[in-house]
Amino acid sequence: MMSSRRQSALDAIVIGSGPNGLAAAITLARTGRSVRVYEAADTIGGATRSAALTLPGFVHDICSTVHALVPSSPFLRTLPLAEHGLELVHPDAPFAHPLDDGTAVVIERSLDATVESLGARDGARYRALLAPFVSRASDLMDAILGPIGLRHPLLMARFGMRAIQPASALASASFTEERTRAMLAGVAAHSMVPLDSYATSGFLLGLSIAAHTAGWPVARGGSQRVADALGSYLRSLGGEIVTGERIDSLSQLPASRAVLCDVTPRQFMSIAGDRIPPRNRRRLERYRYGPGVFKIDWALNGPVPWHAPECRRAGTIHIGGSLKEIADSERAAWEGRVHDRPYVLLVQPSRWDPSRAPAGKATLWAYCHVPNGSTVDMTSRIESQIERFAPGFRDCIAARHVMGPAEMERRNANLVGGDIAGGASDIRQLFTRPVAQLNPYATPIEGVYLCSSSTPPGIGVHGMCGYYAARAALRFVGA
Repeated sequence: MMSSRRQSALDAIVIGSGPNGLAAAITLARTGRSVRVYEAADTIGGATRSAALTLPGFVHDICSTVHALVPSSPFLRTLPLAEHGLELVHPDAPFAHPLDDGTAVVIERSLDATVESLGARDGARYRALLAPFVSRASDLMDAILGPIGLRHPLLMARFGMRAIQPASALASASFTEERTRAMLAGVAAHSMVPLDSYATSGFLLGLSIAAHTAGWPVARGGSQRVADALGSYLRSLGGEIVTGERIDSLSQLPASRAVLCDVTPRQFMSIAGDRIPPRNRRRLERYRYGPGVFKIDWALNGPVPWHAPECRRAGTIHIGGSLKEIADSERAAWEGRVHDRPYVLLVQPSRWDPSRAPAGKATLWAYCHVPNGSTVDMTSRIESQIERFAPGFRDCIAARHVMGPAEMERRNANLVGGDIAGGASDIRQLFTRPVAQLNPYATPIEGVYLCSSSTPPGIGVHGMCGYYAARAALRFVGA
């Protein structure tokens, strides 16, 4: 619902209420500007929403659940979100990687404990790789999530020398144990880019550093609480939010001095129409979307019966066996093929947040990467992968809810073809999203900006795309 509308022109309008759209609105409102957010859905949040997808009493997250970047974000960590209802809950261990021998590699919050668990040789190499960055995690996150090359240049140069490497090469060259290499591949596969591609080690390193510092928490009560806290804080600053009103054209909007669009290039071209000059439209049309996801949410009669007991301690489980198997799966999705044994990213939030399920029950979700827009039903393949490491898993299922790429996009138009990253994150597009230009948030239309994950620094619930777009808009709006 909308609060009382101002009659005079607004300083800014934000289209879309995902974390980046809300971050943009908050950035503007904190400077005293008048701002209004328009959201097509009945609830705010974008990909950070929760809903009752299966049975009564079970709370499921539509897309994002693990919020490693919320406490790490240079912007979000400055906001009083706890005062507006957000409580982050930490699993005993951030993530685990089960293996076919019945054991699992577990990444602990403690770097020392993780090093010890990896054995003498790989443990020492893991420490050498991560310790210099873990000790300066706050500075590093400021730099990674900030303007390219402007913050902590020496630290970023050291990080960049490792981050630019293909993850498969870094894992194979630096570590001797197959179990360590498999674990690293599982983290790197969050990139949704083939693991032999340059810069995939950046995802591996960034997420691992976050695991040892900020952790990989979930929001108590569901990811909707992240969006609700941002929305509550925005309203406390005088910002307005209109839900249930889809913006199909910029001409629908009331007068404002700036417009910020939390949408991907495809939606922006539709909303802006012929106001985009042909040359600029051609550039935006070349923007590439990456693989989609096929996601399943389950209501379970009890916890997952993991063969490796270590998996019961981790919030996130990476399923895929060896480095080679994971690399083959990610390459297949990128090339438009479906893999029989897909890499599966699984989260079991109710183990640490019992409010998500009735007593004695559990919620669970998992997805695998598939070709963009794929129509193949991956239910059996995903459940077989889980059963591989948790015999008897299917016997625990009380209900399931399935979302292929088309359903993901229907629920959130920004998830084009099921792409949850707002566009391919390979090295060709990682630093030039949505197009190569000095100000990546500016559009060809004066006073109109993009603030979605299709702009730097890209995927993740960190709000930095919105923050930097709002900073650019403030320079235009002026005093």
